[in-house]
Amino acid sequence: MGATHPDRHRYVIGDVQGCFDELQILIQKIGFDPGQDRLWVAGDLINRGPGNLAVLRYLKSLGERVVCVLGNHDIFFLAVVSGAVSQTPEDTLQDLLEAPDRDELVDWLRRRPLFHVEDGYAMVHAGLLPQWSVAQAEDLAAEVECELGGEHWQDFLRGLWGGKPCAWRDDLTGQDRLRIIVNAMSRLRFLRSDASIDLKPKGRPEDQPGLIPWYAYPDARWQTHTILHGHWSALGYRDTGGVIALDSGCVWGGSLTAFRLADRAVWSSPALTTERTGAE
Repeated sequence: MGATHPDRHRYVIGDVQGCFDELQILIQKIGFDPGQDRLWVAGDLINRGPGNLAVLRYLKSLGERVVCVLGNHDIFFLAVVSGAVSQTPEDTLQDLLEAPDRDELVDWLRRRPLFHVEDGYAMVHAGLLPQWSVAQAEDLAAEVECELGGEHWQDFLRGLWGGKPCAWRDDLTGQDRLRIIVNAMSRLRFLRSDASIDLKPKGRPEDQPGLIPWYAYPDARWQTHTILHGHWSALGYRDTGGVIALDSGCVWGGSLTAFRLADRAVWSSPALTTERTGAE
């Protein structure tokens, strides 16, 4: 488990998605001091917004003062680089792909964690399966991190894409095992009653009466920790005590949210444009 750190403050920020100007406004608003504070970012650092290159360069410059978990858009970018997938008209990754320091940024990004645990908190981009304890989820994330950080990371990504299997078993092996770990931690919103994953719906929980939000599944083993997550802009900012949702949809015209661990104080930076469209 993560150790205690003698920081002044730890701030957690939801999905940035290339909204660099809003990120800078929010950083100033909270008074973030990289000499004394640490910044946690709940994934989806890039894509759909206009400032992807600036976002990655800034976060990378913070060194050990930042913890970024990988989101689905971050993994998608790495997959584009690996040749596993192609961009769509909605993607805004060209500034990164053409950057002179692209390879350096790619190497930094692919070595970010999928899951971060510290002092009773656990941060993940999307969600956790109810069968997983926090300790097991740490071990499972490490399996993926080993592949992404390794020499054959491009081969790993080429075999990763897809939505199956949708049900967890401890005896899963190979790409099937890695794929469901990645899908849960970077793409999950809804579960079926048998705890299998349904990746298709993206809206509000109340609009999917036959499905269960992952964070509401009964008797989940991860409930020993407070979970911080992004990915689900339809939720907006929510603090239910045990689960804190931080994606307030900045890239879609909402806002960028920051949360301070010490006292649960919240700040937001409104989107500077509402003209972007597309899928999460």
